[in-house]
Amino acid sequence: MSEKELPAGWVWAELGDLLRDPLRNGHSAPATQGGDGVRTLSLTAVTQANFSIENTKITSADPSRVEDLWLEPGDILVQRSNTPDLVGTAAIYDGSRRWAIFPDLMIRVRVSELILPKFVALVLNGDRARSYFKAKAKGLSGSMPKIDQSTISSIVVPVPPLAEQTRIVEVLESRLSRLNAAVGTVRNSRKRLVNLKKSILLDIVPDEVPRSWISVTVEQAGTVELGRARHPDWHHGPEMRPYLRVANVFEDRIDTSDVMEMDFSGIFEKYRLHPGDVLLNEGQSPHLVGRPALYRGEPPNVAFTNSLLRFKANSNVMPEWALMVFRRHLHARRFMKEVRITTNIAHLSSKRLKAVEFPIPPMDVQKELVLRCDELLSGVDAMDREAARTLKRAENLRRAILNRAFTGNLVPQDPTDEPASALLARIQAERAAQPKAKRPRRAATTPRKATRAPGAAPTESAPAPSPTAAPTHAVQQEFDL
Repeated sequence: MSEKELPAGWVWAELGDLLRDPLRNGHSAPATQGGDGVRTLSLTAVTQANFSIENTKITSADPSRVEDLWLEPGDILVQRSNTPDLVGTAAIYDGSRRWAIFPDLMIRVRVSELILPKFVALVLNGDRARSYFKAKAKGLSGSMPKIDQSTISSIVVPVPPLAEQTRIVEVLESRLSRLNAAVGTVRNSRKRLVNLKKSILLDIVPDEVPRSWISVTVEQAGTVELGRARHPDWHHGPEMRPYLRVANVFEDRIDTSDVMEMDFSGIFEKYRLHPGDVLLNEGQSPHLVGRPALYRGEPPNVAFTNSLLRFKANSNVMPEWALMVFRRHLHARRFMKEVRITTNIAHLSSKRLKAVEFPIPPMDVQKELVLRCDELLSGVDAMDREAARTLKRAENLRRAILNRAFTGNLVPQDPTDEPASALLARIQAERAAQPKAKRPRRAATTPRKATRAPGAAPTESAPAPSPTAAPTHAVQQEFDL
């Protein structure tokens, strides 16, 4: 449906024309060690549409600076920074009044009382709005894309009559609540499958090594090498070769959909991968560092970068067994004990990986256990793939329901409803009648510029406290997440 094709009584409007209050960015402050402070939402509160204590933290925010950030039921929160698929995600706050504030990476939207906040929040999560936010998001290379207040204010949304908004929200809440319940069940099933996979690996590769096995370190079981560092000078050259990086290596799977190239003049053979090489993530989030996959020859003639570690097994170790050992360590979080964290990224150095324990059973036992593990995990993986397909179908169904709702095809129109054009006229009249915010009065005299000795550090005057800010008592309670 184009912007000219709306049902009778509907209109298109910029979100900024539907607001009761100006858009507002939140405030971020460090978490406190004790229980005193201001309760602040985390980004997951919006992503999960779950405004509960599990998605908050107590911060050291100054109460006098956040007085206008306390949330009220009906506030719409929009994530202004996230991944391309999640930036602009919106959710309506349904918690208690003045229970929490919101962080700087969220923008609060307060619509006129003549518009249903739930309807606007649903519109902002529809296909049209999601595509708009994704296209408008900007960010430097390697950073999360961001949107600003003007992007949110300028989005054009369909506005049906108020009575029809109510009917749409009622039907959507009924259908989406059932769909959400089904999705929750499937997601919980996937979590149980992860635990089942972990138990299989821990059972096949036990902590206590049987007497017929030998216990060595990773360094004694094979060789560990770090890939080649990337550099802008090598983006072009005479010997361009494909390479794998951390974004390509998942657990027991190499993603070949986004393989990059750089110049490997004279050194390709040093970094060339061979079937049987095990690749492990050198840099990742803490619980994923060391994630391994076995290179089986695809893609061919490919190298690897220093975001990955390569393990080449000795002759008495099957590559498939090595993969099982590393997967076991991943699920047991053994690698997490060896990592060093810089700028929120965990790193597993080759030196620390070499010192990790590595059990080696006799070759015939290795073959038997690898076969047994493959049989068990293949069944788990098949169930997980079916669950993933179910979630995909559920998402497609959600999009279809929302699309029907915002094109006037979900509930019948009533010609006796007050048209949305009249609604917008009333909103504009109310906005025009609101008193304009007064500008702060200037001082009667112009203060002299401060002088300082040559070479001395400049001085800054402390900001004056807000005359209207009142200290608040935040909830003094925190749970470990």
